[in-house]
Amino acid sequence: MSSKTTGLRQWRQRFTALFQDHEIFVRTHGHVRFLRVSAVWQKRVALIAGLVLLVWAGTMLTVLVNQFLTAGERAEVAQKQVAAAAAEQRIAQYRDRVGEVAADLEQRQEQLEEWSKIHFGVEPAAVTDEVGAQPAAGTEAKAAKAPLKTSAMIDPNLPPEAQILARLEAQQESFATRLLTAVNARAANAEGAVAKLGMDPTALVRNAAAGRGGPFIPYRGRMGHARALGKSFAALESALFRMEVLERTLVALPSGKPADVLMLSSSYGYRSDPFTGAGAMHAGLDFPGPIGTPILAAAPGKVVYVGQKSGYGNVVEVDHGQGIMTRYAHLSGFTSRVGAQVTAGEQIAKMGSTGRSTGSHLHFEVRLNGVAVNPRRFLEAKADVLEVKADARERVGSVAAVRSAR
Repeated sequence: MSSKTTGLRQWRQRFTALFQDHEIFVRTHGHVRFLRVSAVWQKRVALIAGLVLLVWAGTMLTVLVNQFLTAGERAEVAQKQVAAAAAEQRIAQYRDRVGEVAADLEQRQEQLEEWSKIHFGVEPAAVTDEVGAQPAAGTEAKAAKAPLKTSAMIDPNLPPEAQILARLEAQQESFATRLLTAVNARAANAEGAVAKLGMDPTALVRNAAAGRGGPFIPYRGRMGHARALGKSFAALESALFRMEVLERTLVALPSGKPADVLMLSSSYGYRSDPFTGAGAMHAGLDFPGPIGTPILAAAPGKVVYVGQKSGYGNVVEVDHGQGIMTRYAHLSGFTSRVGAQVTAGEQIAKMGSTGRSTGSHLHFEVRLNGVAVNPRRFLEAKADVLEVKADARERVGSVAAVRSAR
């Protein structure tokens, strides 16, 4: 105990030695004054300063402890803020995506409506009825019964607006699938009819596709992004092009007799020339009859030539589209003019014997892309072919009526 007391006494002495009475002399204008700073006063000031320092240190320690204790809470709050910001960004992206999908679906719908009007002359709802009436056979029947696959399957966990868009896309895909089935069925019927007439359907489609071109401009949706409408729409576009080429070719083929006469005096192909007797190629059919017999357009088309040609005499030529042209020769007179639109069976000229002719008759030619083909196979088409042609003519006619009404 004596050692501890001695140690405390020594420390107290050392502390007391730090504070001594001081006298400070101040001389002002010849007067001398002194200030006395006592040790007790110094101790009080030091004590106050120490207390202030101790309070400050305690405060700082409390602040540090509080910061340490609340660091976890602040980190959690910061994480929540980051998560909230990420959620807002995802929501914004989702809204943008929903808007983009909605714009795409709207454009797809417009394309379906445009195709329906261009190729069927009706609204999509009417095409749906026609699709339902189309017979499906073989693989087409299987395709019609196959489960529908869409690019956006309807997930019950999706938000309501997303489910609405998914259902709309499923409806569009369903309509496109049924329309594709109907278009393929029509194209198949037209292909069979064209083949029975001795023509190559594949070559017709290939030749029609060869006459296309233009600069490449990427297709862009309403949001400005380069995109495509999907595989189903690409297949539908290709099928519609094929159907259009084959059916319009079928409609353009002449099936009506160019003159109301019973006899045929010369067929297509090899024959003896009526003037020289030498072997010759006859590029058409000859129909004999009285001078002035009405000459009729064998198919609807546009008159592109009225005049004289060497060896043919007076000639009328009618362009039926799809590279098909009919020529009517040895005429005695004309009842049509260049640029006139004529229907099948409409009078365009009168029978005669002009040009290189031995008597009054009609020389009738059918040319495909400038090459003469045998007209007999068109004029003598069987009932099944004519039925397909009549159906194709009805569709093409309805489309033309809708276009002219616009």
